[in-house]
Amino acid sequence: MSDDVTNHRALLPAGLRDLLPPDAETEAASVEALMEVFAAHGYQRVKPPLLEFEDSLLAGSGAAVAEQTFRLMDPESQRMMGLRADTTPQVARIATTRLAQAPRPLRLSYAGQCLRVRGSQLAPDRQIAQAGIELIGCDNPAADAEIVLVGAEALASVGLVRTSFDLTLPTLVPVLLDDAGLAGTTRAALARALDRKDAASVTRHGGSLAPTLTHLLLAAGPADRALEALEAANLPPAGRDLANRLAAVVAAIRGSAPTLRLTIDPVEFRGFRYETGVSVTIYAPGRHEELGRGGRYICGEAEPATGLTLLPDAVLRAAPPREARQRLYVPPNADRDEAARMRRLGYATIAALGPEEDAVAEARRLSCSHILRNGSAVPLSGT
Repeated sequence: MSDDVTNHRALLPAGLRDLLPPDAETEAASVEALMEVFAAHGYQRVKPPLLEFEDSLLAGSGAAVAEQTFRLMDPESQRMMGLRADTTPQVARIATTRLAQAPRPLRLSYAGQCLRVRGSQLAPDRQIAQAGIELIGCDNPAADAEIVLVGAEALASVGLVRTSFDLTLPTLVPVLLDDAGLAGTTRAALARALDRKDAASVTRHGGSLAPTLTHLLLAAGPADRALEALEAANLPPAGRDLANRLAAVVAAIRGSAPTLRLTIDPVEFRGFRYETGVSVTIYAPGRHEELGRGGRYICGEAEPATGLTLLPDAVLRAAPPREARQRLYVPPNADRDEAARMRRLGYATIAALGPEEDAVAEARRLSCSHILRNGSAVPLSGT
């Protein structure tokens, strides 16, 4: 019966989970490593609340995550509140209210948890860790390039040095469809075909636009090849401006990080909820899940901004394993100064809380790797 009760209490709602030792400590250390890189590039940390009034949380870019937002009534004010599903809209609110008079460009960073109504097949978790940066008040290729370069450096700090940055133009397809006058069921069918990378369906539904879309669809891959396809494509003026901006961003990135792996998918638009320009998705070799995503958007009513959100859970799954902190058993009556010195050397000291007949056995029981003897950390494997 007691086992049944224990198992029942351990049961959590779908998409939620406990993070146990040593994984919780590893995640926290990794997030701080990412945040340290952000801080080194001048991104100042903000901490928005977990809950906000619904009308402010879902305003502007927040409307894109309205369907993923948990809602509840505030018993104090009797107003509806939302529990954040994404942190970027909150940072945008801070930038346009509390920091409206701060000098631009404004560089802000954040780290925290989000909760979503539902997960996806590839990412079933509903509680999601985020760590990101927002660059607000500047609209040029250098700003777009900066979030990629800072993101790459942050990922390298946790051992991910072979990442791939997939650049996209989420607004290019709508621009092309608008210019061709496609609407209704034809537009929906063509958008679905592009989403599925179905060249045959693109040809069937694309009409006069089909050759251009098929050409761009097949050009997805290394940045140089995709840029050549965009250069050769018959684009309307608004589409040409987007292509030229993307080329300038690639040049800016390569000017600082010539070996960074860049790919381009000219007609990808799925999942970019509020991005208005050059956007990016990050992958690790051999893995399908995203390590992060971001891009250009409108902050508040009209202020240009760009940002990048990293997903620490996915980052940790892709990063090389970190060595767990070694645990040092400190027997009764051990010198406190020696124990403090061991902590400075990186050990986690596990102090005895009472007399023990067999200190070595107790150290092993508590999963220690070393025991403190005569001022030294003695491996248990040698005792």
